[in-house]
Amino acid sequence: MTNKYKIPLVLFLLGMIFTIIGALFKIMHWPYASILLIIGSFTEAFAIIILIGLILKKPK
Repeated sequence: MTNKYKIPLVLFLLGMIFTIIGALFKIMHWPYASILLIIGSFTEAFAIIILIGLILKKPK
């Protein structure tokens, strides 16, 4: 794995962690579950957009 893919992959994993924790909070009916789900989903989407941009970028 090259160094340019590290940051988006770490962002994606953090988003996944937030989403899983948010889902567990939602199941337990604890507060802030919706906020965690939203933050996790947006972080994952942002990381995927960055990864797609890096993959489709033409090499010089």
